[in-house]
Amino acid sequence: MKIVVTGTRGFPNIQGGIETHCEGLYPRIAAIKGMEVTVTRRRRYLAATSESSWQGVRFKDISVPAINGVESAIHTFLSVFYAWSIKADVLHIHGVGPAIAVPLAKILGLKVVVTHQGPDYERAKWGPFAKFVIRTGERFAALYANDIIAVSSVIVQLLEKKYKRTKNVHLIYNGVNIPVPVTTTDYLDTLGIAPLKYILAVGRLVEEKNLDQLLDAFAASFAGLHLVIAGDSDIETAYSRRLKARAKTMNNVTLTGMIKGNKLAELYSHAALLVLPSSHEGLPLTLLEAMSYKRRVVVSDIPANLAVKLDADSYFKLNDPNDMKNKIQARLEKGPAEQTYDLSAYNWDAIAEKTARIYTDLFTRSK
Repeated sequence: MKIVVTGTRGFPNIQGGIETHCEGLYPRIAAIKGMEVTVTRRRRYLAATSESSWQGVRFKDISVPAINGVESAIHTFLSVFYAWSIKADVLHIHGVGPAIAVPLAKILGLKVVVTHQGPDYERAKWGPFAKFVIRTGERFAALYANDIIAVSSVIVQLLEKKYKRTKNVHLIYNGVNIPVPVTTTDYLDTLGIAPLKYILAVGRLVEEKNLDQLLDAFAASFAGLHLVIAGDSDIETAYSRRLKARAKTMNNVTLTGMIKGNKLAELYSHAALLVLPSSHEGLPLTLLEAMSYKRRVVVSDIPANLAVKLDADSYFKLNDPNDMKNKIQARLEKGPAEQTYDLSAYNWDAIAEKTARIYTDLFTRSK
């Protein structure tokens, strides 16, 4: 069965939630007998010597103009034509912005699965036209996709309430690998920080992550602790420039830029606490990763975070830096940094099997 996947910038080692999701999912699906997976990637995010395949997944790299807000949609339209040209059995679109291409895919006779990763039109970075495109994509997915995968119960409820869509809607969470915690501190040493002496935040430097509010909360307290923010912006913006400039004026704040692999594993393994102040998430992979490393967490009380069902002390009021500060302080005083969570619902192997079953069922229904 030929599966074409689009809606991601690409992988491996490309920053982003959908990118991390696809990196975890598709090597596992490609390993299932009878599954041939090709992922279309956006060429400008790739290294000059980028590979043509990785862990059994084939890549088709497509160049698109760097037009903020519509780049993803243009890439998806081109990916639809590619899927049609190779007679793909299933086209899987990730994200509701790229789902604006669903009607074209259906006209061309393709069977379409859409993964709804969250209502991206709520992101502060998008202007009116981009938000219109993303809202339209969500509507097209709800009306015309053969199957929809929702990564959280909040999204299942949104589809039912907003579009009356309940048929062939599947709740399949994002996954997380269960890591072996890293005992080395080589990277921490280069940053000049010690284990359990820093608070960690991981994410892109965009407005909806509310990292400016985390700086507000951190500036007000936490003597003797460091704040490490791991991530960067895809495209430099006024917000990311302000954030970086302010962080440079604070002696106890470090911005690492986008990191992956062992460096990020070290930061997770030795953090006293992870903080996620976002105003918008689908099902936050950063939170799941921190939980997999048994770290204590403090997160905003948005629906996507509440759906993970942490204890009440782990949540603070959105857009309230003072409540964030108080909750961080309370968690730091509560005891050991380690906390064990039930992550059975986020097993990548089970998620890959469920997703592959959707492909098979759709292929069978369409005969």
